[in-house]
Amino acid sequence: MKYGLNLKPPAEGELQDRVLDLVSLGGLVHRLDPGVIPFRKATHCDIHVSGGEFNVAANLADCFGLRTGIVSAMVNYPIGDLIAERVRAMGVIPFYKRFEHNGVTGPNMATVYSDRGQGVRAPVVFYNRSNEAAAQLKPGDFDWGKIFGDRTRWFHSGGIFAALSQTTGELIIEGMKAAKAAGAVTSFDLNYRAKLWNLWGGHEVALKVLRRIVENVDVLVGNEEDLQMGLGIPGPEVAAKSRLDPSVFFGMIDTVTAMYPNVKVVATTLREVHSTNRHSWGAVAWIDGKTYQSPTCELDVLDRVGGGDGFAAGFFYGLLTGTSEQEAVNLGWAHGALLTTFPGDTTMATLEQVRAFAKGGSARIQR
Repeated sequence: MKYGLNLKPPAEGELQDRVLDLVSLGGLVHRLDPGVIPFRKATHCDIHVSGGEFNVAANLADCFGLRTGIVSAMVNYPIGDLIAERVRAMGVIPFYKRFEHNGVTGPNMATVYSDRGQGVRAPVVFYNRSNEAAAQLKPGDFDWGKIFGDRTRWFHSGGIFAALSQTTGELIIEGMKAAKAAGAVTSFDLNYRAKLWNLWGGHEVALKVLRRIVENVDVLVGNEEDLQMGLGIPGPEVAAKSRLDPSVFFGMIDTVTAMYPNVKVVATTLREVHSTNRHSWGAVAWIDGKTYQSPTCELDVLDRVGGGDGFAAGFFYGLLTGTSEQEAVNLGWAHGALLTTFPGDTTMATLEQVRAFAKGGSARIQR
């Protein structure tokens, strides 16, 4: 047992085509991106396919070469077709519950609107999740036995999907229990979003749902705010010296593991925002009783959306492939950093680029 996790070994030979290294459960969305132009003045947008849970699976497949799947809702209409095409292009195997669109009101694939900001002008994000198909997903919608089989290695979900409705959190719990029965490691990104929870239950309901989910989790991703708001962990008595100071995060771990002794790994990114396009970036993890910290670097950010999911993917890759704990943290840190240099929410990096940066690479031209 490594990292305190009972990880299945990688598949070899003929099994490689039948084994999933990671399966994610979450909502798929499309993000409209007018670049640096605010929406009130926009004349065109790029379309990015996203979803916090999907991003992890997509990054692991496209950059890291693992075999991954996404469990989600899909609507049979042109926006659904666009999203499904991008899922295929990233190499992720879909497991969909399909919905028919009525031609007028849905159900819909959610839309995220997000400009990139510039300099002292922060990015602005808002949503249209009206009649979202993913919010209608519920326990019993998927055959977990067929999805997991007996060889799936890792199951991942997150707090954004949990917040969509009264049934999505229950579906996560069902999936977590099925994953455990199949011998898979489970992970959860708290990703606390007050706007989503406030629509149907607020903070009190969020605590009840997220606490029940985390009772089934091996690997937890979330910063100190996520731990406070999502799990009700008391805040620090002493303020951190900076956003890159890990002492506050590490100071909360004892409380987390006392409440949830099943949790063996807790990790997060550290980000100090100097301007929209200039960030200081780091990452930390607590792994089976020991703490690890990445180097720090200065980022020239093109598009910050998805950086945290980029970290999670690189970090999970390190754990799934049996690297040292420090290397796993550094791989996550490096991939998250690189992801902010690309437009969109999912990776365009290569594994060679990630490994080079994790080892202290630079932006010198590659000839």
